[in-house]
Amino acid sequence: MRLWPWLLWLAAFYAVWLYLVFGQGRWADVTEHWPIALAMALGSYVAGSTPMGGGTVGFPILVLLFDLPAKLGRDFSFAVQSIGMVSAAFFILSRRQTLAWGALRGAMLGSLIGTPVGMYWIAPLIPGLWIKVLFAVVWASFGLLHLYRINEIAGRHGHATRISDGGFGMGLIVGLASGATVAAVTGVGIDMVLYGALVLLLHTDLKIAIPTSVVIMAFVSVLGITIKAATGTVTPGVYENWLAAAPVVALGAPLGALVVDLIGRKPTLLFVSVLCVGQFVWTCFHERATLGVTGVAASMAGVVVCLLGFEALRAWGNRLVERRGAAEPALAMEQA
Repeated sequence: MRLWPWLLWLAAFYAVWLYLVFGQGRWADVTEHWPIALAMALGSYVAGSTPMGGGTVGFPILVLLFDLPAKLGRDFSFAVQSIGMVSAAFFILSRRQTLAWGALRGAMLGSLIGTPVGMYWIAPLIPGLWIKVLFAVVWASFGLLHLYRINEIAGRHGHATRISDGGFGMGLIVGLASGATVAAVTGVGIDMVLYGALVLLLHTDLKIAIPTSVVIMAFVSVLGITIKAATGTVTPGVYENWLAAAPVVALGAPLGALVVDLIGRKPTLLFVSVLCVGQFVWTCFHERATLGVTGVAASMAGVVVCLLGFEALRAWGNRLVERRGAAEPALAMEQA
């Protein structure tokens, strides 16, 4: 296992961080924002060990607990994941873990187009309240999926099905659609969508699907924060929170990727799934006065719609498995 690329990345990052903090006199910002650094200790573990980015914890902490603007939560997710997820991606690549390269390449290309489109023409149209609700709905549905399908999902081994282009087309669609919607609006989520497509449609092993989801989220996070920085539209307050959290996530996300190999992915996924459902309940309770009965009902309906989408993918994947199983004996007879 050659970890020198990851160690080189860490050395470069910490050198830059030390300059930004001490060379520019920003230590006060770090100490002032210590709560987000503490929260991201858990967030970075989640980022490295599950198909959910560190923003899965950072977004609700900033937006729901600290009551900061949803746009700040989104931009912070991009910023902090551009360190944590990238660090985890370097760690994964250094360990030469198996990835679903066809789907990953497609998702990268799709997100390269979809994410800027979503950031410029879709995200500005979404009110802050509905950014919170979208986040809560998608993550709750993802959590519920794992709570009742965990044994099936955790039992995947390798690729049970193959798509003719190796999943490139599927990844392209995922990158375009989720890059333009959930990732552009909340700063996270494309990793979960790609992961869901891999495990439900292609029956991919978690040991392949989760690292693949980490790499795509790293790519989109760097893309997102680069666009925000280049256009001068980063929400005020993001940089200070980033200074506090970045040194934690740089080590936390790779640590999550390592520790989960020792304790297994199933316990971690179950724990995070409960958190995902819990944050939905908290969002509906916290925003009940603004949402009203209709808004809460619409949010619950959104969870159901997402679950139906996941189940449709699962049914499609099962049909692909059956077709492949029926085709292989016939092909073997022809070759004989």
